[in-house]
Amino acid sequence: MAENSLLGKLDGLVSRFEEVGTLITDPAVIADMKRFVKLNKEYRDLEKIVGARSEYVKVLNGIEEAKALLESEQDPEMREMAREELDACNERIPALEEEIKLLLVPADPQDDKNAIVEIRGGTGGDEAALFAGDLYRMYVKYCELKGWKISVSSFSEGSSGGFKEIIFTVSGEKVYGTLKYESGVHRVQRVPETESGGRIHTSTMTVAIMPEVDDVEVQIDPKDYKFDVFRASGNGGQCVNTTDSAVRLTHFPSGIVISCQDEKSQLKNKDKALKILRARLYDLEQQKQHDEMAELRKSQVGTGDRSEKIRTYNFPQGRVTDHRIKLTLYKLDAIMNGDLDEIIDSLIAADQAAKLSSMQEEA
Repeated sequence: MAENSLLGKLDGLVSRFEEVGTLITDPAVIADMKRFVKLNKEYRDLEKIVGARSEYVKVLNGIEEAKALLESEQDPEMREMAREELDACNERIPALEEEIKLLLVPADPQDDKNAIVEIRGGTGGDEAALFAGDLYRMYVKYCELKGWKISVSSFSEGSSGGFKEIIFTVSGEKVYGTLKYESGVHRVQRVPETESGGRIHTSTMTVAIMPEVDDVEVQIDPKDYKFDVFRASGNGGQCVNTTDSAVRLTHFPSGIVISCQDEKSQLKNKDKALKILRARLYDLEQQKQHDEMAELRKSQVGTGDRSEKIRTYNFPQGRVTDHRIKLTLYKLDAIMNGDLDEIIDSLIAADQAAKLSSMQEEA
């Protein structure tokens, strides 16, 4: 029976849950921070599955008991109660099985992390920079609705406004797992403020979403980078602009150069720069793995290919289209004001469905 097959998978996970529960109390494991953090995350994930399994077993037992009662009981009232119990349990089974299957889909271990977001103007010159600024404001509003905190690390303003580039960190619950679907090329079609003839222009900008990783996960040898300090520029206030608080980090092996000038403290700017470097190095490794698995991921929702055109914002028609899941919404104004839930929830659902389908094909 299908339920016995599902229970077989769950029984193996119960054994692992008990094993992990023992391991996280072992002093040797606690002393190994990297392993301890990983096992704690696994324990929390398995706890949800074990809880769902318990309910599943309870419902299956309820079905067997109700069937047995219907076969043996002669009292009409008792038979009616048994029939109602049987119907209720049978009705619960499909939703519970779907819930369990989704829980069995391997979760991205980075989903719970904060995210580092980079927005860069692409083709389109001044208009690309202007819309990069609009995208930044869209994400700020979305994060405010979620109760997340934003901290800007660095930015380069466009000549007519907006940003040639802006980098910021988003902190909160399951930030990366929510925002990672925003990675890719965003395209805008509208009449630019700089256009006097009323012609519609098409511009692009790139959004990169990276998990914030710590030094336990990505270790960087201090010999591999150097810091230079300089005086911050832009709207930073008198204190920022009159002290050498801004920093430039150069990482020799990768050639990555990062500037941070948002904080008044040189030490805080150095800390931010190192966090961005760790995220970028981790992202480079993830991109390498992504490229190696490109064929395997063809059927899945893209979550990391920087060259993939993922979304179009068409202002004349007031629509936003996400090309990965062929979703079109005619509420551009609301979306630009941070109403992204419908798009992101649809992307998460599509990604889970693709992963679930892939698991079933491999089974």
